[in-house]
Amino acid sequence: MKRIVIADYGLGNLRSVSRGLEKAGGRPVVTADPGELASADGVVLPGVGAFRDGMEQLGDLREVIVEASASVPVLGICLGMQMMLEWSEEQGLHRGLSLVPGTVRRFPKSPGHKVPHMGWNSLSCVRPDNPLFQGVQAGDYMYFVHSYYADTDERHTVAQTEYIIPFASSIWDERNVFGVQFHPEKSGARGLRLLKNFLDLL
Repeated sequence: MKRIVIADYGLGNLRSVSRGLEKAGGRPVVTADPGELASADGVVLPGVGAFRDGMEQLGDLREVIVEASASVPVLGICLGMQMMLEWSEEQGLHRGLSLVPGTVRRFPKSPGHKVPHMGWNSLSCVRPDNPLFQGVQAGDYMYFVHSYYADTDERHTVAQTEYIIPFASSIWDERNVFGVQFHPEKSGARGLRLLKNFLDLL
């Protein structure tokens, strides 16, 4: 059994992510130990809250996650995905992990639309060649809770969703880096399929 490690840095739905991975067939370990993360076969970076707080809370784990991404698959979920980008405009300009090019921006104001974007929304575009999305396709619904979105280029966009504007709901870099803005652990059968696809990459 491959070792899947969930990074515990004090922000995130650790138990729900862990349960989701268990349902998908994994045996995840939740830890803040840099050595545990460095020796993992795969790393999950969850997160709920503000970008600046997330980066500060990561502390020494930042370098460990960047180094791990060079050799094993890393999956960022919600805030965890946003921290994979270069910059965020939330509460001022803050540097991220720079695993994927791009900037985290706040949804613009739009009459009839509330921010945060909360609830079920569909994937309007999916790259079917991406291994994370095998069996997941455009039109499938996922569960979102966020006020900021990932602004990245087309090459690093795996899936797109529309809310006020079209935005990247999944990003990646060919090195092993995968990110989803939605919560797969709360997204029913399709979310579990995505988590299983991630486990299959280990």
